[in-house]
Amino acid sequence: MGLCSRRYPSRPRRLPHAHRTPPGRHRRADRRHRADRRHRRGDPPGPGVTARILAQTTVGGTDYTLREITIPPGQSTGWHYHDGPLYGFVKQGTLSHFDSTCTSDGVYRKGSTIQEPPGPDNVHLGRNLGDTPLVLDVLYVLPHGSPFSEDAPNPGCPFH
Repeated sequence: MGLCSRRYPSRPRRLPHAHRTPPGRHRRADRRHRADRRHRRGDPPGPGVTARILAQTTVGGTDYTLREITIPPGQSTGWHYHDGPLYGFVKQGTLSHFDSTCTSDGVYRKGSTIQEPPGPDNVHLGRNLGDTPLVLDVLYVLPHGSPFSEDAPNPGCPFH
């Protein structure tokens, strides 16, 4: 099985009728909720920022998760860092990336790739300063069971 070939989540087991998902509620919302539980709160992402898991597998003690992240115009990821490296691809829009010195460390347009190193010494923020939604595909390479991100306080920048 390839690194990201397994769809997540696998088909849910059937529950007794009383415990099934109510009509009109889609499993995608459940999947998004499970994905968001792995984000530790502190300086949360802006309103409307969404993520959905495209694929996930674990090899040894490492989780490999591919997520699609959508950031509406004018919003950001919130200040954070990761416990493992990330590899991203900009599918739509432009990502403006800032480090903890409040300095832009890159502007990534559609078709660009980005790598984020791990650890609390690499606090950063992604912003969508454009007028269209920013859509990223991100591969997380994390120690098994780690959250997708660890929130960090705003380092004193005039934006978030």
